[in-house]
Amino acid sequence: MMKAARNGTKDSLEKTKLAMIRKVSFLQRKDSAGEGKDDAGYMDVSVYELRHPPPQLCPMPEGLSSQQVVRRLILSSIVQSESSYLDSLKRILQEYQKPLLEPQSCILNPKKVRQIFYRLQEIHQCHSMFQIALASRVAEWDHSERIGDLFVASFSKSMVLNVYSDYINNFTNAMALIKKACMSKPVFLDFLKKKQASSPDRITLYGLMVKPIQRFPQFILLLQDMLKNTPKSHTDRLPLQLALTELETLAEKLNEQKRLADQEAEIQQLAHSVGDRSLHKLLNSEQRQLIQCELLTEIVYGDKGQVLKSKERKVFLLNDTLICANVNLKGSPDISSLVLVGPKYMVKWCAPLLQTQVVEVGQDSLQSRTARRQSSTSSTTGKVFLGPPRLYQELEELQHDLAVVEEVSLLVGTLNGTYQNLNTTVSQDWCLALQRLIRLKEEEIQNANKCRLRLSVPGKPDKSGRPVSIMVVFNTPSPICKISWVNRLHLAKIAQRQENTPGWECAAEDWKTKAPFSCPLLTCKLPVFSSKTQTLKLEAALHSPSQSNLLGFCTASTSLPQGYLWVAAGGGTSNHGQVDIFSLNRATPRLVKTVPMRAPVLCLEYVKELCPSTEKEAKKAHTAAKIGNIICVGLQDSSIHVFSSVDTAVQCLLTLVNLDSCPVLCLKHSLSFLFAGLASGKVAVYHRRTGERLWDVDSCKLVSLGSEPVGSLLTLEDAVWASCANQVTVIQGSSLHTQSFEAHSDPGCSVSHMVRSGGGVWMAFTDGSSIHLFHTETLEPLQEVNVSTHAAHLTPGQVYVSSLLICQGLLWVGTSQGIILTFPVPTLEGIPKITGSKHCIFHSNKVLESVTCTWTYIQCKGMSSLNAHCGPVDFLVSTSSTLASDLLRRDSILNGSEESKADDGGVHRLEQSSYHQDTEVPPSREEKPKRLLLQYRLHSTCQLPGKLLSAQPEQGNPRAPTDSLEHSPEDGSIYEVSEDPDVWVRGRPVELGKEGEARRSKVTSTAIVSGGRGHRRIGQTTADTCSDSTENTLLVWQLPLTLSQ
Repeated sequence: MMKAARNGTKDSLEKTKLAMIRKVSFLQRKDSAGEGKDDAGYMDVSVYELRHPPPQLCPMPEGLSSQQVVRRLILSSIVQSESSYLDSLKRILQEYQKPLLEPQSCILNPKKVRQIFYRLQEIHQCHSMFQIALASRVAEWDHSERIGDLFVASFSKSMVLNVYSDYINNFTNAMALIKKACMSKPVFLDFLKKKQASSPDRITLYGLMVKPIQRFPQFILLLQDMLKNTPKSHTDRLPLQLALTELETLAEKLNEQKRLADQEAEIQQLAHSVGDRSLHKLLNSEQRQLIQCELLTEIVYGDKGQVLKSKERKVFLLNDTLICANVNLKGSPDISSLVLVGPKYMVKWCAPLLQTQVVEVGQDSLQSRTARRQSSTSSTTGKVFLGPPRLYQELEELQHDLAVVEEVSLLVGTLNGTYQNLNTTVSQDWCLALQRLIRLKEEEIQNANKCRLRLSVPGKPDKSGRPVSIMVVFNTPSPICKISWVNRLHLAKIAQRQENTPGWECAAEDWKTKAPFSCPLLTCKLPVFSSKTQTLKLEAALHSPSQSNLLGFCTASTSLPQGYLWVAAGGGTSNHGQVDIFSLNRATPRLVKTVPMRAPVLCLEYVKELCPSTEKEAKKAHTAAKIGNIICVGLQDSSIHVFSSVDTAVQCLLTLVNLDSCPVLCLKHSLSFLFAGLASGKVAVYHRRTGERLWDVDSCKLVSLGSEPVGSLLTLEDAVWASCANQVTVIQGSSLHTQSFEAHSDPGCSVSHMVRSGGGVWMAFTDGSSIHLFHTETLEPLQEVNVSTHAAHLTPGQVYVSSLLICQGLLWVGTSQGIILTFPVPTLEGIPKITGSKHCIFHSNKVLESVTCTWTYIQCKGMSSLNAHCGPVDFLVSTSSTLASDLLRRDSILNGSEESKADDGGVHRLEQSSYHQDTEVPPSREEKPKRLLLQYRLHSTCQLPGKLLSAQPEQGNPRAPTDSLEHSPEDGSIYEVSEDPDVWVRGRPVELGKEGEARRSKVTSTAIVSGGRGHRRIGQTTADTCSDSTENTLLVWQLPLTLSQ
């Protein structure tokens, strides 16, 4: 067994298991009484410390590099973490399960005990075997320094997935059994209390039993650290990447199991409290799916902005229904301290999703049509406003005051005398100060609404039978939470459209484990190019991100990724090209500009604006002319047009030509270079000077790859992979050194597409329906997948892959028959292999140390879209953008501080105010509002001509004191609201290189666009299957918003 672990082959532990049973005394078949066939194949492993001592690192030798030292420290963390985990499992089995199963124990029924601790024994066995192998590997660490292959061998087996899946599926049931036993059997509750009190860390049984759920995320973090500190030439590099892939795949599957178990528990908990038969039937239907549920605070405001009612509700978003329920968290505190006690719900209302609307601030027309919500606890009119009415009232007062001051300013201009502190300069400064206050008040209202979710839901019809809508206001914990709710409500409605019911096809058993919106939703289909240009062929598309500050909060949460979509066409019977630019700042793309080209367009490339890394570069970029996004357009006439794009303004900045005068087939850029693949089999390389955004026209160098056209380019750091026929050449940008390898054994199969994820590159070919995976560092083949065996709707005949894309853990494959396939792939730094049932495996001639490179033919568990093109999928492009940071910035007012009093006893330091207070201590909220000194640009009026208009005698030095709280000259700083909404403070600008709160939380919007001829629905009648098959069409799929740190 130890030899197999040291060799590190993937199947070593599994192959040697049965062979070792007869020879090793501590391996014995488990008595499966009471658990049936589920325990077949599992073995008890009793680890004797004398024979198998725990892993222990030898003293650190001298002369180690810094990376070797860090790797030893990470290995030590792995050993300590695994030892602690095994101790926790042993505690559950020895201190809880064993006493409860003793014959003389009458605390709990043995059957229930086995149900509570189901599969914990098998999990302990898996990790006991892993610890034995780990001890052997740790003892040899200074000679081998390999750990990745051990993780692959230990955790890639179905046994591990099965026992952990069973445990996680049973976890909610186990907690329910413990809760019920605590309530019905006081002796069991006393038993748990005594065990917790006697333990040194006083951890509860729940705290111990939740550890298996957290185990693999801990492993992933440790292996990520190990991989970061492993050189590319190290023998442990590829094994670590494979191990990271195995653990990520395993963790994803277990997360899905946990999500399904939690979802089922929530639904069942809700169904038990439902009295309505139709709703009870809905909750128990197989078609229902829980998309999101969360505790929100329902708020009812009075006509003066006071809070009339505030109570927590549990809101459930199903695939077609929205349910609001009261929450009853009453329970025994003794039980709650030992195990999680689920709440009881009482349904307050439910509404069809399609009749539920999200109401954004300012939608007065909808508010006027909405019936006022009546509150049984309200003694007032019971009206509900769209936001805190006090803020709107203050805004109206400021607007009124501005109008008055503008009139006063006109009257001041008619004065005959000249006064320092009363003239048109001062009065205009008053107006500027009031305008600033109005802008800040508008921002305060917007901030206050970042956490308020307003829903218009259908109510009972009035006496005349007319429909009535009810406005419901919820407080969400954070702006990101509100964004998530608005986005999920929007996507849930799209999911009910005909084209999305269903929109994808996969194996029947896979549907049960699909997370909400794991299938991309077809948002719209859009014809491109006019009827006069239908002879043009779609060639390429790209997304040019651009944030719009004009979008409202809810609009930004539901629109497509902000920016512009460039769609290029050429060829056909035409000798010219065209680029159409679509705005994506709404739910449906809108054509905003058409750019004609003198020759057919063959490729596009987006060049992101460089972020200044130093303050000097930032100042230089600030003084330089605004270029905006850069888009390179490759034409058939051998030229490359470099455009700048600022919103809808497009300007050609530069035209590059290649020395071969050959058509430009593909473009890619790196930090300092622009690479152009030519039809002559060469790559043109253009250099960019340091600090410059454009490339030097005279710097073109040609790198010859072969006689066939360059089919595809892929950028990896400062190098580029270029394909020519069946060969791929790695070109180093700085030195132009090349390294080539064969991607396909058939010279007639040219590489047509390449995409990268993590440590692997997927390739497609001009002939055949297989895609191949290669390692980015060793260039070795790792996997082959035949996509035609997966799609049931692919008609017999020649099928090839026409487009390829990786986005958010999905590998998108466009085929020559218009059908789009997706396969899940890992997203971390590992190998992006496709998982499934293996049909055939054979080994190649090359062996990487202890890891054997294999071609793996797989029957993959992917999805096939039922919305397809009528011809080949010409391109697949991802559009992605992050929401504006001010939408995510959480101000103190968002916690409802406008309804609460300050925490500092009502006294604020005067230094916090940007406006001078006439009183040293601000008045309380019940008193009159604070008086503000209206000054905007003026520090003082002493420099103005004329005499001081004052009843006081003039002083020798009329200048304002140095500690005056008047405004400094306007510097464009952003203002924010302090803890007291009535006090305005100047915000701190974010220093260069430091990340603020908005940068720490990044919300990303993503959509996928495919281009091809026509649109058809697969599996429907002939009349509905295909639209105009000659019309160029874009299909847009939207994905849920994602949050990352």
